[in-house]
Amino acid sequence: MEIEYSSSSIQQYFSDLYDIPNSKNLLQKKIGPILAKTETKMSGLSREMIIHPGETLREVLEERNMSQQELALRTGVSAKHISTVLSEEKNISVNFAKKLEYALGIDAEFWIGLQALYDRQLLEFDELHSISKEEISIFKRLKDVFNYIVEKKFISKEKQMEQNILELRKYLNVSNLTAISYLVSFGAFKVQTNVKYDPYVLFAWQRICESLSEKVTTKELPREEQIKQLLKICPEIKKLYRLSQDKINKKLQEYFSLCGIAFVIAPTFKGAPVQGFIKTNSDNKTIICMTLCAKRPDSFWFTLFHEIGHFINGDAKQRFIDFESVENEREIKADLFAQNMLGKRS
Repeated sequence: MEIEYSSSSIQQYFSDLYDIPNSKNLLQKKIGPILAKTETKMSGLSREMIIHPGETLREVLEERNMSQQELALRTGVSAKHISTVLSEEKNISVNFAKKLEYALGIDAEFWIGLQALYDRQLLEFDELHSISKEEISIFKRLKDVFNYIVEKKFISKEKQMEQNILELRKYLNVSNLTAISYLVSFGAFKVQTNVKYDPYVLFAWQRICESLSEKVTTKELPREEQIKQLLKICPEIKKLYRLSQDKINKKLQEYFSLCGIAFVIAPTFKGAPVQGFIKTNSDNKTIICMTLCAKRPDSFWFTLFHEIGHFINGDAKQRFIDFESVENEREIKADLFAQNMLGKRS
């Protein structure tokens, strides 16, 4: 059974499962310190403070004046096996937990729960104390991105830098920040080699786009209907030109939502000279994300219709990212669509 790792859920877990005679004091004694540790950041603990289930088993035997040999006979395992568990050299397996339930009258889930907590705390302790200098360097490069993510409450900011690195890993869906450069080169999204960018910032930027789009509700439409609706609203989009940027953003989100597309405006960061981002998720939800980095107002509109052109041309399937100055066949086709909609730029 997988246990959610929070003090309230763990306490509920144990209180729901156990009301065992002669074990109440033991449960209070052992679970209390474990729950307290879940409220303490692992970076503030020493490894010795993480309780192995073998310690609990030792105390049970002491309370019952039961020898290791007797427990071995009752559980049907070797005395050596009991000794290695009590000396914290071996973990309590699911199979052994069930044997302990029969031998001691303490539910197997209790022992499984203790082992799960120990494994989780030990893993997080080891992770916090094995973060490489390279990953710390990457985290520092992502300082502005991290602050924005915290500001938007996509993640919470912790006191310890190491804990923040773990939070950022979870947000970016990588087990180590160093993996990002490999994902970019592997083709997690389409990039161009003739533009200078920071792969870590760029990767985090597109994740922000995805997060912002999750709050946008869209209609579910087949692609053919999406294209039809897009072409229909393009004249209406052009009429928004003279509105304030806030009103423009709101109206654009409404228009695109009717076409089954989530439209969002994302911030710009040094290292990611991006104008737009377009992708289609596995659930068929399309995202168009833009920045306001254009130096001229008409550049925003040209880029907007440029992104629409990408969608119509089928580029959304590749997580296509538009930089400030890139030319290739896809970009030329998207430019032609924008020019046809707006007329040639002066």
